[in-house]
Order: sequence, then structure tokens, then C-alpha cells
Amino acid sequence: MRARDLLVDFPIVNLGSPVIDAARLLADQDLPGLIVVGDDGLPVTILPGTQVLRLAVPGYCLEDPALARVVDEAHADAFLRALDGRTVREALPRQQRELPVTDPDATVLELAALMARTRSPLVAVVGEGRLLGAVTLQALLDRVLAA
Repeated sequence: MRARDLLVDFPIVNLGSPVIDAARLLADQDLPGLIVVGDDGLPVTILPGTQVLRLAVPGYCLEDPALARVVDEAHADAFLRALDGRTVREALPRQQRELPVTDPDATVLELAALMARTRSPLVAVVGEGRLLGAVTLQALLDRVLAA
């Protein structure tokens, strides 16, 4: 089993895309993350859904989770409004990690190791100088557990 056998089309965003649109895409399509591409159409990074949330959650709640409990329900339900006017570039982690990208010939074990090492729920697959799609954690586990 190779990456090309688990490959699916996957939505992309670019660095200048509004992060609120990325959040809607994550929610509407029930995605674990998004592939962020540069001007050349090749992956720059993977944006996990948790990073979108991190940008929206007030800093004081990240530093002291007990403070999140004291925020009234009306304000707590509206925390995603903080994403308005912000870009995907702003949602990316400050530290660059290893990019979870592989070629279509990667084995299932190589994919699993890359996902585990990079803590990414998906791997972008690039071949012949272009993005071919992605392998998701769900597809990988479904295939491995079925075997």
C-alpha cells in the first residue's frame, strides 16, 4: 500500500486567505486541517484546526484555563469573531516544523511515521512538481485496521 492508494483531493488555502474562511472550510467539510500553499501551488505547511482555534481563543484563557469558565455564555459563544480580518498566515505556529509532505510512493509505515513525527493529521502528497492531494489520518487508520 502506497500514498497514491490512499490519496484524496483535499481543499487548500493560501497564506493570505481569511482565517475565518479556513475555519468555515474546516467545519463545513469536517476536516482535521488544511493544506496551505504558496504562490507556486506547492504546500508551505499544514494548518491543523487546533491552530485556528488557538488564534481565536483569548490569550488569558490559554494561559489560565480557569478564566475561560468565568466568561459569560454570550461572550464565550462569540469567541470566533476574533478571527475576523485575520489571515491564515497569522494562524500558523511561530516555530516552523518539519513539513508533512511526501511523494506518491511512500509506504503506509512511512506515512504513519511522518504523521506521528510532525503531529499532523494529514500529509500532503507531491509528485511531478505539483500537489496531488493528501492522505488523512482517518484514511490511514481505516486502511491499516481493515487489513
